[in-house]
Amino acid sequence: MLPTRLFVAALALLASSLIAPAQAQNWPTRTVKFIVPFGPGAGADIGGRLFAEKLTQKWGHPVVIENRPGGDSIVAIQAFLSANDDHVLLFAPSGNFTVHPFNYAKLPYNPADLIPIARASNTLIAAAVKADAPYSNVKEFTEAARAKPGTFNYGAVPGITEFIFWGYLYDQKLQMAQVPYRDINVAPVDLSEGRLQAVMASYAIVQPQVQAGRIKLFVVNNKTRIKAAPDMPTAREQGFPSLEMEGLVGLFGLKSMSSELKEKIAADFRAVAADGSIEARLTATGQAINLGGPKEFAESIEEQRRTVAATAKAINHKPKN
Repeated sequence: MLPTRLFVAALALLASSLIAPAQAQNWPTRTVKFIVPFGPGAGADIGGRLFAEKLTQKWGHPVVIENRPGGDSIVAIQAFLSANDDHVLLFAPSGNFTVHPFNYAKLPYNPADLIPIARASNTLIAAAVKADAPYSNVKEFTEAARAKPGTFNYGAVPGITEFIFWGYLYDQKLQMAQVPYRDINVAPVDLSEGRLQAVMASYAIVQPQVQAGRIKLFVVNNKTRIKAAPDMPTAREQGFPSLEMEGLVGLFGLKSMSSELKEKIAADFRAVAADGSIEARLTATGQAINLGGPKEFAESIEEQRRTVAATAKAINHKPKN
């Protein structure tokens, strides 16, 4: 009896090993939906639409964007998971949910259920000060803030961006007050008018005031310099690695998705970006192409999670009930 059972099990295993590649090869069989946790015009929305347009041509089926903003991205995440459909995927920044376990004592979803498929891009992150501020780099800014404890105010995008800035403040033993914003796009205007002393956000958010000459960058937070400001050194180049972060954006699927299908989708992302047209349009909107497969994406997210965990521990950050 045992040999028969083993034989049947072996046949089932062989069958599944043959079926999975075939299913991956034939996918998609209908419309694919990318759920985005922001409204139209946000960086992830722009990137999602650029890839969706090209993938529609490659796959021969429509790829549509569904915007589900609100709830600190939890609305979009729940919509994606509840669909339980391999043709419904999540296109989002990983930083939005990397911080959730550290911000919320109870979550309505399990972060382990969000499986990385394809890394698509990086949101470019930078910190800025008023154009006539007497400091132009992190060292000068840090020294000025240290000389006047408790008098500097700052604005930062909620989530991983503010976590990184908190880590910098802790690392440098600085006392600065964070000004909360419903709409972080207002912060660069407040900075230009002297109500804030610093803003850390995506480059796309600070770009209009930078171009108008009202504010200036003093650091790029990504690992590499950005094309929009090639002369501005990164945080690590300036000797402040605690300010370094990558705004990872990509595609997520369900646990049930086969490894063959994940690899196929990641390969298709690379293929449609090969002509450089997506990269050019991302650059124009304060983003950078950063393609990677499931393994690379998962590793970069884990690095991001470790950074957030270390910061949360260092500053004794407690999640909300």
